[in-house]
Amino acid sequence: MLSIRHAILHAFDFDTGATFYSDHELDLDEKLVKSYVRRHLNRCVSSERNMHGEFAEGSGFVEELGLYLSHRVSFEELSKQIATFIWETMRTCDDLEPLDLLVADFEQSAEAPKGDADEEELERSFAAEPVRRFAIVLLPRSQTFMHSIEHPSGGAFNEIVRHDATLPNPSSKVNTYALVDCKTMAVDFSDKVRTIAGAEVWVMPNMLLQCSKEPSSHEVIQSMERIVEQVAEETGANPVRAVSRAKTCVAHSAELDETLVPEQIGQQVFADEPESAKRYEEQAREAGLPEQVHVRRAAARRLTKSHRIRTDTGIDITFPSEYSSGNDYISFDLEEDGTMTISIRNVTHIENRS
Repeated sequence: MLSIRHAILHAFDFDTGATFYSDHELDLDEKLVKSYVRRHLNRCVSSERNMHGEFAEGSGFVEELGLYLSHRVSFEELSKQIATFIWETMRTCDDLEPLDLLVADFEQSAEAPKGDADEEELERSFAAEPVRRFAIVLLPRSQTFMHSIEHPSGGAFNEIVRHDATLPNPSSKVNTYALVDCKTMAVDFSDKVRTIAGAEVWVMPNMLLQCSKEPSSHEVIQSMERIVEQVAEETGANPVRAVSRAKTCVAHSAELDETLVPEQIGQQVFADEPESAKRYEEQAREAGLPEQVHVRRAAARRLTKSHRIRTDTGIDITFPSEYSSGNDYISFDLEEDGTMTISIRNVTHIENRS
């Protein structure tokens, strides 16, 4: 459950060089406004592509955020400081992009456990305190075409006009935002490379927040899967079974404490093959995988729920990753001529899917 304490929207017009800073917060009593902000914040929080960071010593942003959290600076004042920085920075980019700025202070309760959760998991969920976050979200504006109804003398006249101030739909992804845990000061963010005077820059982590840039859980999981596949191929193991087993291990690890330790995943996947486990550890070290990465349960479920393969004969097969732990539902058998037979078992019904 996500509860919004404060939210404000500042608008920019790079074409005319005008800024429109709001003196008042958004009216969260309006259901449409509250729903719009909440849905964007939920998408930002739950994205598996969020990168992580820690503030550098002496970060000016930490100082300003601290003043706000200690009630020495108002929410509106801090949001305007951020808006001024974003405006001054983004207008110097080589490629100007129309956007507005959403700033919010919100709390999110712990994720509710699944229906089959055990008693210990239920207790952890109920005991967990809501996480308070400070959000900075760049909302890209887009051009849309609308009808314009005119009533000149002689009758009605319907025209097509272009509108340049359309905010993204609540279901649309935004690619530049930051989420700061107000208690731990941990940072989750998403950003893209921009250019200023021909130089590539990261606006969120390097310029605004002044924090480190660590890979997202999505990037780490993808790297782990590639390494597992490479090791399996090098050692003669079944790469399909190995990668799908890695996904199952990732999901199980995230369910326990939302933490992923890449080294442990390799040990679990290659539990019966010490040499393969050692080879995985070496490649993980060479790839620079972090010792530990935070991954939310919902994101882990999305990333690892199913495994998709394609054969050289053009057949696509998607199956639940957990089925790789045995041969009850799907099996992969190597034939004497070097080909592989894939068997789908215990099927009682098949339906066509378009």
